[in-house]
Amino acid sequence: MTVRVYTQLIQGNQWLHRYQGSSPVFACVLGFTATALIPGISAAGSTPESRQYTAVADAEFLYNGPQPHPHYPLPPLDAGASPVLISRAVVEALQCPLYLFNAGLAVNPSVPTIDLGGVPALCLTSGTAMTLETVKHLLEQGLIWGERLAKEAENSYVILSECVVGGTTTALAVLLGLGISAMGKVNSSHPDCNHAQKLAIATTGLQQGGFWPLSPTGSQGVDPLRLVAAVGDPMQIVVAGMAIAASRSVGVLLAGGTQMLAVYRLVDAIATQYHLPWCPDQIVIGTTRWVAEDATGDTVGLAETIGTVPLLATQLNFSTSRYPQLQAYEQGFVKEGVGAGGAAIASHLALGWNNTQLLEAIEALADRIKFDH
Repeated sequence: MTVRVYTQLIQGNQWLHRYQGSSPVFACVLGFTATALIPGISAAGSTPESRQYTAVADAEFLYNGPQPHPHYPLPPLDAGASPVLISRAVVEALQCPLYLFNAGLAVNPSVPTIDLGGVPALCLTSGTAMTLETVKHLLEQGLIWGERLAKEAENSYVILSECVVGGTTTALAVLLGLGISAMGKVNSSHPDCNHAQKLAIATTGLQQGGFWPLSPTGSQGVDPLRLVAAVGDPMQIVVAGMAIAASRSVGVLLAGGTQMLAVYRLVDAIATQYHLPWCPDQIVIGTTRWVAEDATGDTVGLAETIGTVPLLATQLNFSTSRYPQLQAYEQGFVKEGVGAGGAAIASHLALGWNNTQLLEAIEALADRIKFDH
């Protein structure tokens, strides 16, 4: 089996059938939140310093592939290798259109990106991560670009991916603020999810922003844009806008785990509150089995709590890889990011690749990096 549907089986399988043989447009939205600088919050970069460069390094690799002297080398990880290896291997094989969006980065990217006029978010513990003006501007940009990407992806689908270090923690805060009981269910780049740390950070930010404890009516009456301004990150609102607009005419694959479940919930809340038309049937979430089956989180349970969205995952397995950096995924390191799961699903849909062929393509790319075996 190459792709498994974990929730909403009929809708998920219909979506896969509809886009069998189609090649996607691949978009990656890059953002930064100072939440990433909290010690121990993320394994996507072994030090807080290096985590400031994770998104721009991944963007450079996604755009250029391996280079002898990268401007931003891929960050050192405690174990594993960046998931951008998976995404780049597929983007290279498909030769599909690639769009990189700067929603708000701490450092300037070294490759062409579309600057959406956002800013890096402050730490979510502040309860004032971004201004409401910034959030409204980024939503508008997301809606505009979602429509443009959909035009390019006519009769096919758009992959909307992300790179935001610390993004599962902002996702938790947004989910809680929108009334989803996500405690203990989110994922992380650590082998064992740091749930207690994430929850303490998320609830601190929600309290500071006036969203916690939830009112007796739960999340009803919560303005999703104000919530993102309080505890979110710039990627979330951009991708929500893109998904709303693109779903009206093409398929949308939200490529990621916890972060994209938060985006989907945000899409629903924004569309409802601001009366924006969208097509839920066109949207699926696509991730990796390392996320879907992570015993230290509960992605499937979270997807079921959120409701009607199909959760799909590539069944890619690295246990037979000749690279220890890839085998580390089977021990629970890294798991997902930069649209890795969505890219893997696209390789099955467009090229008919099985898991062995996909692994071969990823290892061929790793060979060019000169990893130590």
